[in-house]
Amino acid sequence: MNPLAQPIIYSAVFAGTLIAASSSHWFLTWVGLEMNMLAFIPILTKKTNPRSTEAAIKYFLVQATASMILMMAILSNNLLSGQWTMTNTTNQYSSLMILTALTMKLGMAPFHFWVPEVTQGTTLTSGLLLLTWQKLAPISIMYQVSPTVNTNILLTFSTLSIMVGSWGGLNQTQLRKILAYSSITHMGWMMAILPYNPNITIFNLTVYIVLTTTAFLALNLNSSTTTLLLSRSWNKLTWLLLLIPSTLLSLGGLPPLSGFLPKWFVIEELTKNGSLVIPTIMATITLVNLYFYTRLIYSTSITLFPASNNVKMKWQFENMKPTLLLPTLTVLTTLLLPIAPLMSPTL
Repeated sequence: MNPLAQPIIYSAVFAGTLIAASSSHWFLTWVGLEMNMLAFIPILTKKTNPRSTEAAIKYFLVQATASMILMMAILSNNLLSGQWTMTNTTNQYSSLMILTALTMKLGMAPFHFWVPEVTQGTTLTSGLLLLTWQKLAPISIMYQVSPTVNTNILLTFSTLSIMVGSWGGLNQTQLRKILAYSSITHMGWMMAILPYNPNITIFNLTVYIVLTTTAFLALNLNSSTTTLLLSRSWNKLTWLLLLIPSTLLSLGGLPPLSGFLPKWFVIEELTKNGSLVIPTIMATITLVNLYFYTRLIYSTSITLFPASNNVKMKWQFENMKPTLLLPTLTVLTTLLLPIAPLMSPTL
């Protein structure tokens, strides 16, 4: 990517997200989403190769289709209600089209097929932005239109996303695909609680961004993209043997790590609203997530170095990649559970 164009592209991505998230007018929201989408495509093709080009095309086609469905819903709602305000979506068909468009943008099941492929075709830093920053605008729109969304359809999409995200990561060896399926699962958890308590959705999103950022930064230190490369971490950065397992277990929601906190709040809130079957299914399927995270932990810290190497002490060499945020993110990834008594009354 041209260094002169890079700040302009990133500024357009951030500006598009802020416009879409802060606007209550449907047209400005749609413009913000389009700005964000078109500016993000060069980031996906930062390293030009056939795989990144394919990923960018898939991302564009899916996002453009979702934007078209969203604009159709906006125009039909304006025709029926005469207003552009986001909170005045009274027609059920317009609401269904809005829900469909936003679930496509979030990568939830059954519109999830593009997420693993696009994430696999990009670099680790671009994949980090795709799975974190690009979720902010659609979730902020869902937050505003949540009172008008059909709860049964949203819960169906959420449950499907949790199932697909858990089962899809079982046979994967590519770390970016595993984190993509993890994103699908977490989107299901966030959207399941949205009709009942949107504040828990925002808290869940915050914790998810912290955990995913920590995982991607830790993998980027060693440029690990597969489980085979992950198993060589002890030879280069020995302290990753503690950081990566704790981050992955927190992503899986294992207590007493930070990832357990949003799942606890979601299950508690769903139970309070008289729903017992859905949280039971969600908690049970989470065990599948923990299984393939444990498989990665086995590759990272338990197996021996898989190839002969003349330099056994690469960890003695200085690592040139920055690790400024990792200490803070590591603490947030593992030690947020004590704030649960403080967060529970506000949520």
